[in-house]
Amino acid sequence: MELGPAYLAIFGVGTTLVMLVAFTLMQRLLYKHPLSHDLNGANVARRLKRVGQVFAVFMVSAAVVKNGVTGDIERDVIWVTAFGFTAIALVGVTGRLGVQLLLSSRLPAELERGNVAAGVASAANYVATGIVTAHAIGGNDLHGLGVSLVFFVLSQFTLHVFTLLFRMLTTYDDAEQIAGENLAAALSYAGLVIAVALVVAHAVEGEFVGWDASVRGYGKALVALVAFYPVRQIFVQMVLLRAPFALRGGRLDVAVGAERNAGMGALEAATYVSTALAITQLG
Repeated sequence: MELGPAYLAIFGVGTTLVMLVAFTLMQRLLYKHPLSHDLNGANVARRLKRVGQVFAVFMVSAAVVKNGVTGDIERDVIWVTAFGFTAIALVGVTGRLGVQLLLSSRLPAELERGNVAAGVASAANYVATGIVTAHAIGGNDLHGLGVSLVFFVLSQFTLHVFTLLFRMLTTYDDAEQIAGENLAAALSYAGLVIAVALVVAHAVEGEFVGWDASVRGYGKALVALVAFYPVRQIFVQMVLLRAPFALRGGRLDVAVGAERNAGMGALEAATYVSTALAITQLG
């Protein structure tokens, strides 16, 4: 059935409102400060984290509507609600766990004391989680929900593994730098995790055609992540910074880790994200 724009718009607005309320209620169980308190408060770090969470909610809201509505109102309400609440719960839980992998138990304390670098890293992780979840969770039946959950777990595992692998290119410790309020390191991390999420999301989207074919297709699409290495070590360091080639580390590491040059961190982040966008457009 061909769906009219008014039908999709009504479902989109309604779903977003319901999911925002649900997410707000869920946050009361996970955090001591309500969402509205942090968004209106003076703590910039917590505010940034909350902005990342809101971005994720809007992302998954649009996705569950786009991938779930069929034109049957009763069926659409049931399955969009089921997929939407599932996606919100997954974003809330995995988004929180994601940054804790980077900063371990120090994250809450860093956010509480207003560490903007920790806020940037936390927000970026929620943005990345939202991007991946929006592409992994979608459908309008129980089988689709099961398939979505499997690919969500697979994509989240891929996101964090590849992010950790690429951070090994740096000679500085991301966790230590971000805990030490190094905004340049936080921007670099943010650009990388969002870029990896864009490629992973591109790999996971598409119609399910069987486990074997879908998983093989997913693996092939991830090969494009290798492009981040020459972008960092050759395009940025050698071409833009006019520095000698280095297999690991190099001039960019000095600028970000030692000099705390936020402009360099933003440059690295921008090249990662633009490369990921190019991959998704050309792939």
